[in-house]
Amino acid sequence: MKGGKSKTESKRADPKLAVNKKGAATKARKPAGKGKAAKDPNKPKRPPSAFFVFMEEFRKQFNKEHPDNKAVSAVGKAAGAKWKSMTDAEKAPYAAKSEKRKVEYEKSMRAYNKKQAEGPTGGDEEESEKSVSEVNDEDDDEEGSGEEEDDD
Repeated sequence: MKGGKSKTESKRADPKLAVNKKGAATKARKPAGKGKAAKDPNKPKRPPSAFFVFMEEFRKQFNKEHPDNKAVSAVGKAAGAKWKSMTDAEKAPYAAKSEKRKVEYEKSMRAYNKKQAEGPTGGDEEESEKSVSEVNDEDDDEEGSGEEEDDD
């Protein structure tokens, strides 16, 4: 076995094939700040469709009839089957409620968009600046007390 590799040498990985763990981790990370924008909690929710208005009532009724049922999927499947079997006349009250909620949503969205177009009020900005400065003042106080102790 002259010129042959020893067992330890054959078990070692080829350095060309080795993965640089530190480099791979930094390359895999996405740059901060990119991605979806944060949702505005003040934005009105979209109105439910006629089916979801129906689901609200059906869910209550189904849970009364089947109190031992814990599966959400069973409620959805039963509601879907019943919705498909209903006529347009039976669906009409749910569609009317849905349209009413849609009108309310559009009204609230117009008010929301108008408020957004005006931009943030001066009072809100001042409050945020004050809170930032208060936090910085507290940090400065802590650092200042630490510096005084070091000088002694």
